[in-house]
Amino acid sequence: MRTDVLDIAYHALGPVDGTPVILLHGWPFSPVGSYARVAPPLAAQGFRCYIPYLRGHGTTTFRHAETHRSGQQAALGADLIDFMDALGIRRALYAGYDWGGRAANVAAALWPHRCAGLVSVNGYLIQNLARAQEPLAPSLEQGFWYFFYFLTERGAKGLERSREDIGRVVWRHNSPAWRFTEAEFAEAAHVWHNPDHVPVTLHSYRHRLGAAPGAPRYAPLEHRLLAQPAVAAPTVTLDGKADGVTPWTDGGSYAAHYTGAWRHHVVPGAGHNLPQERPDAFVSAVLEVHGLR
Repeated sequence: MRTDVLDIAYHALGPVDGTPVILLHGWPFSPVGSYARVAPPLAAQGFRCYIPYLRGHGTTTFRHAETHRSGQQAALGADLIDFMDALGIRRALYAGYDWGGRAANVAAALWPHRCAGLVSVNGYLIQNLARAQEPLAPSLEQGFWYFFYFLTERGAKGLERSREDIGRVVWRHNSPAWRFTEAEFAEAAHVWHNPDHVPVTLHSYRHRLGAAPGAPRYAPLEHRLLAQPAVAAPTVTLDGKADGVTPWTDGGSYAAHYTGAWRHHVVPGAGHNLPQERPDAFVSAVLEVHGLR
């Protein structure tokens, strides 16, 4: 699907006149693997599921060579709105985790009239860039090793040469209870061979730590995100109890960011890639937020 910036590859499933739900994947994962057991049951209940590949993944490509290969949060949110515009979708449910959850939170906060409801793994994912230099507890920082690795040229070379090995380390650390198959990993690894995967990934982590400027086209959006805007749409947040990088909580630390109807659930056995690891819980969350509208 063509936008001003990207040609966005996507999958669609379900009746064309069904309630639209956009399922958004994370890094370093795959939209197909993440939602292979989520989209079919939703489609069977009448939802029209759209599953796009994020910038830098799969066959989503930049239209122009001179476009900044940004991975910043405002770009991800704008891509979601551009995707909806290109498909003529006025309003949709958003559901995602990691990078995809961030895109969903950004779009829901900045374009509230476009979001019918939100499912977000790990809650409010809009980065507080004003506090980018404030340290977290060391026990949390250690899980973000790749953030700091990607700040360096050593890390840039490592990602270029060993993206699959890095992906495997991230999968194992961030979802320690998940016994993924080699076929599941290979399917996702294929998605990371997009020519823009490395520059988009590097910029994403460098920008969030204040080590790289954002693309000028997204500056007004980033300025609005500095205020940590609220999400007014009905929201269901999920935490995986076996998440190896983001510890589960009762949601109290971010509840104030959701000003509409809000529910929170902790999912036993789930790690960071919750929809692939516990698809039933993710489907239930989409059905729940649909009922909160």
